[in-house]
Parts: sequence; structure tokens; C-alpha cells
Amino acid sequence: MIGYIKGELAEIKENYIIIEAGNIGYEVFLPVSSISELPARNSTVKVYTYMHVREDALCLYGFLTKDDLEMFKLLITVNGIGPKVALGILSAVTADDLRFSILAQDSRTLAKAPGVGKKTADKIIFELKDKIKAEDVLAQSFEMQSKKTDKGSVFGKRDEAIEALMALGYTSSDAYKIISQIDITEDMTTEDILKLCLKRL
Repeated sequence: MIGYIKGELAEIKENYIIIEAGNIGYEVFLPVSSISELPARNSTVKVYTYMHVREDALCLYGFLTKDDLEMFKLLITVNGIGPKVALGILSAVTADDLRFSILAQDSRTLAKAPGVGKKTADKIIFELKDKIKAEDVLAQSFEMQSKKTDKGSVFGKRDEAIEALMALGYTSSDAYKIISQIDITEDMTTEDILKLCLKRL
């Protein structure tokens, strides 16, 4: 298996790139959202990869972070979800938002991805909800926020409110469900969000 490829970004296409490493050009499919984050051509790039082997083809799927790769691997464990659909989901939804949607049982957000209808979204939630822990999602989200200068962002406040609800004794599922119903804006404080949540519980 190929864990990652690091080399020169030789070509950038609509949904894949070619990385030259060791005089070999590797064709790697990426989420569309990741394509826009790539550096300029001829720059050095590193992508974490998953090799999918079929009878008639061998495909490499690449991701800019290990987190995206792990979510991709989790998605393809769902019955009926292949690599292309999983890649489409991660093109439309970030790994963090995907976990949040699964915990909140928010099928509408998942159904926005290409090739995913409500039935498929419900199946993803049903099969993955027990494989994702709220504590891990919060810890990862807080870690991401700590790396950013804007610690008071909408996502940071959202996560603080979820943690507060869980501290009050609400289950992680209830906390995520209720937070997903709140339209959080930049000018709201964590306390404001918490008050709105408690009114709905």
C-alpha cells in the first residue's frame, strides 16, 4: 500500500492531479474542494493516499490531511458507498462537518453531496453514528481552532456550546441535534447559543 506521495505537482485537472515522484507520474483523484487548496504547478506537494483495486483498474485517491483520509476510509465501509461517492461527499462537506452531521443525524446536509439522496444519507448516519464519538469530534475541532488566530469563530462557539450542553447532562446526540437547528452568527456569544438551545430542549 502507498501511505502518501510527496513530489512535484506536475498537472492539475478538474478532479485529479498528477504528482511526479521518482520519475513516475502518479494520477491521484482528490476532492474538488482540495483541488482549490493546492499550491501552484511544479510546487512540492504531499497527499495521503488510498489505493482502490478493481479487476479492471487501480485507482489512487488522495487527501491533503490524514483526517480527510480517515473519513474517506470510514465512508467506504458503508454498504453501497464506493470511493467515487465518498470522494463526492468530501468534496461537498468537510470532514469536521461530516462528523457533525452524522452525530446530529442531519441527513439534509449529507444529501447535498453528488450521488447522495436522503435514503443514502440516512444509511450513512445509521451505519456510522456509533463509530464516531462526540468527545473525539470536539477534541479535534478545538485542536483545529487553537491553530487559528480567530478562536471566537462560529465553529469555536458551536463546539463550546455542545461541550456545555454535555456538561449539563445532555447526551452527545441531543446536543448535536439541537445545535444543528440553531442559526449561529458571528455576533452571538457562546452564552447566547446555549440559551437558544435550552429553549428548544
